[in-house]
Amino acid sequence: MPDQTTPHPGAPQPPPNPFANFPQPAPTSALRVVVADDNPVVRAGLTALLSGRADITVVAEAADGREAYEAAHFHRPDVVLLDVRMPGVDGISALPYLVRIAPVVMLTYSSESEIVQEALRRGAGGYLVHGEFTADELVAAVRDIRQGRAHFTPSAAGALLAQLRQERTGPYLPEGLGSYDSQLGAAANGTMPSVAHPQPNSPHGLSQLQPSVRQSPSDRSRFQLSAREAEIMDHIASGMTNQQIAATCFISEKTVKNHINRIFAKLHSTSRSEAAAKWLGTAPGSARGLG
Repeated sequence: MPDQTTPHPGAPQPPPNPFANFPQPAPTSALRVVVADDNPVVRAGLTALLSGRADITVVAEAADGREAYEAAHFHRPDVVLLDVRMPGVDGISALPYLVRIAPVVMLTYSSESEIVQEALRRGAGGYLVHGEFTADELVAAVRDIRQGRAHFTPSAAGALLAQLRQERTGPYLPEGLGSYDSQLGAAANGTMPSVAHPQPNSPHGLSQLQPSVRQSPSDRSRFQLSAREAEIMDHIASGMTNQQIAATCFISEKTVKNHINRIFAKLHSTSRSEAAAKWLGTAPGSARGLG
C-alpha cells in the first residue's frame, strides 16, 4: 500500500510560501535599570517592584553616587534611578557624570525647590518624590524616561513653576505678544494696578494704567534681597506663616527660617511686622532709607 504521506509523482506541488524569508521580529530586550539609594529597604523594594515587570530588569543596585557610576559604566543601563542624599558621593554630585551614560530620573524624599532645580540643571530627565506616585506610575515613568519623556511628581512640578515665576526675563516671543508688559509692570510684581478710567474711545487706553504700589521695585532694590528672599518677603507681608510659605514655595520650614534670618538682617528688622512695613514702604522714614 503506497505511503499516504508521499505526494504522488504526478500530483501538483503546493505553491511556495511567499513569506518564507520574511524577517522575524527580534526578541524584545528588557529595559535595564540601575537603582541607587543608600537605604537597603528602599533599594530592595524598588528592585522587587521593577523586576516583576516582564520588560524591565534591574541590572545593579548602588548605595551611593560612586557605586552608581561604577554600575552604570559597567552595565550601560537604559535608565538610572538616583537618590539625592547619599553618603560619600551624593546623587546631585554624581548626576552630571551619570547622564553621559544613561537617562537619570531622581527618585527621592528630597522635595526642596532648590534641589529640584539643580537636579534638572545638571541633566536629570525626571524628578519623583516618594509618596507622590503609585507603583504603576513609577513603572510608566521608567519606561517613558527611556524614550526621552520627562516625568515629575507634584512637588517637583511646583518647583519648576516657582523657578519660572522667579525669572526676570523670559524667552523672546513672536511679535505682538507680551507687548504691554512694561505698562502692566505692577501686576507682574504681585500688585493690582489702579485704572485712571480713560474717556470712552480714548486712544490712550492701557497707557493710563497707574501702579498703586506704595513702594516700587526700584525702591526695594536697595534692600538687596535675592529673588527667593523677595518672594518670601512678599509672603510675609501678606501675613503668611512659615508653614504656609514652605508649602507655597515647596521648601522646608527650616529653609524658610534661614531665608527670613537673612531678610531681617538686610532690612535691619527684628520682627515680621517691622520687615513688612519697610518692605511695603509704610514704615516711618522708609522713603528716606532703612534708618
